[in-house]
Amino acid sequence: MKLIVRNLKLSLDEDIDALKKLVCKKIKVSEKDFKNFRIVKESIDARKKPFINLVYSVMVEIEGKIKVRESTDISILEQETEKVLVPGSIKLKNRPVVIGSGPAGLFAGLVLAQNGYRPLILERGECVEKRTQIVNRYWTTGELDPETNVQFGEGGAGTFSDGKLTTRINDRRCSIVLEEFYKSGAHEEILYKAKPHIGSDVLKKVVSNMRNRIIEYGGEVRFNSKVTSIIVKNGSITSIVVNDKEEIPCEVAVLAIGHSARDTFKMLFDKGVEFIQKPFSIGVRIEHPQELIDRAQYGEAAGHPRLGAADYQLFQKLGDRTVYSFCMCPGGVVVASASEPGMIVTNGMSEFARDKENANSALVVSVEPGDFGSSHPLAGVDFQRKWERLAFVAGGSCNRAPVQRLGDFIEGRKSTFLGTVKPSYTGGTNLADIHSCLPTFVTDSIKKAIPYFDSKIKGFGMKDAVITGVETRTSSPVRIPRGDTLEAIGIKGLYPAGEGAGYAGGIVSAAVDGIRIAEKIISTYSYE
Repeated sequence: MKLIVRNLKLSLDEDIDALKKLVCKKIKVSEKDFKNFRIVKESIDARKKPFINLVYSVMVEIEGKIKVRESTDISILEQETEKVLVPGSIKLKNRPVVIGSGPAGLFAGLVLAQNGYRPLILERGECVEKRTQIVNRYWTTGELDPETNVQFGEGGAGTFSDGKLTTRINDRRCSIVLEEFYKSGAHEEILYKAKPHIGSDVLKKVVSNMRNRIIEYGGEVRFNSKVTSIIVKNGSITSIVVNDKEEIPCEVAVLAIGHSARDTFKMLFDKGVEFIQKPFSIGVRIEHPQELIDRAQYGEAAGHPRLGAADYQLFQKLGDRTVYSFCMCPGGVVVASASEPGMIVTNGMSEFARDKENANSALVVSVEPGDFGSSHPLAGVDFQRKWERLAFVAGGSCNRAPVQRLGDFIEGRKSTFLGTVKPSYTGGTNLADIHSCLPTFVTDSIKKAIPYFDSKIKGFGMKDAVITGVETRTSSPVRIPRGDTLEAIGIKGLYPAGEGAGYAGGIVSAAVDGIRIAEKIISTYSYE
């Protein structure tokens, strides 16, 4: 018999043996009756500082039969039947093509490969090993490669982030994503932590391993292979063009291009693919000492090895606008993330250990299509570019990011010195006034929200906190509408997927969408 036992509380200094004793007490069995024991969830309860608990749910398999009364905290785990994908009746002449190797593309490719479809994955940038070298060179010298950078290359934009695996979606495929990441080298704790993260350093190895697994299953991965055109005849995709010269026939193509493929958006729009405007958010990166965040969240227990670096999530509604923290990176750095020359874009990154001096997070304000100044479907792209160019100017027009003390930002003056918090930005910085590179409604909203956020996290409003501009790539500025078959409206065989197509908001949700697309292709087509 398999049981899920929930709401098991331990102090920070109790170990796995204490957890097993709690389970025995709760279901009234002896530990010698355990056939299997596994943690399925671990979270931190810091609501009653200084008393902090770790709260667990566990799966326990008991030898033999016992009498169990199910309750809120105890439930019998029914035997799960494995989902079998049955190939559809339409035979493909050509193998499926997956455009892009971010989470949506990788997982679509993996599922297709596991089921014998031998997909071809095309990535405009480099493999993750070479990509890391090229990105490091950009951070050091300011030399940007428009095809391989923090936005483009194997693994997608999330490769140079925290590898956060939290998601709000409730989908059976979420567990598949975690399991596949674990099989590819992620730490086991992602399977049970309430807020799992892989860490950018580990994620690079995971992405490489996933690529190798796809190849082992019969797939192919090509780098420096930018899709520059699609050929559509009689309402169906018939081929794609790579690097303006190689035409590859295909009846099925997964469009997993990511949220920053602006040139590809335009090409697809010109080819008749339908786009609609989509809301997103823009703002800044804000940095505090990690020690301050730890104390605010954990009190006297801050620094305990069972807790690690503390994170936060902040949210305030201001009329029609929402101000919120996004992609919070404990013990991390702010990274230069532009994909086009003459622009400054920021993002956040943490390694698995989360042991750097500063905590950073995006602090962003919601943007609606009405703010774009145009009804053109790609107007959101132009809106992003405007503020990224102004950030480049504010940084001195030399690939330096504009930075400002929070106190100066609130007072509306340019910073002339830095205080106790030093910027962690991976490129050069320039003291500036962030007001010059963001809309007034964004800067005003952030300033109004700071006192409220300070009441939630003591010290959040410290004058020496550093803000770095600008954060514009929170999500895609467009959506590619798709029908019940998950194909692009009016184009049979073209499957928009993931964050770039407007159907995801993070690594897990993008990966889930990629799996969903792969399943739909398999249920429709067969390939031998």
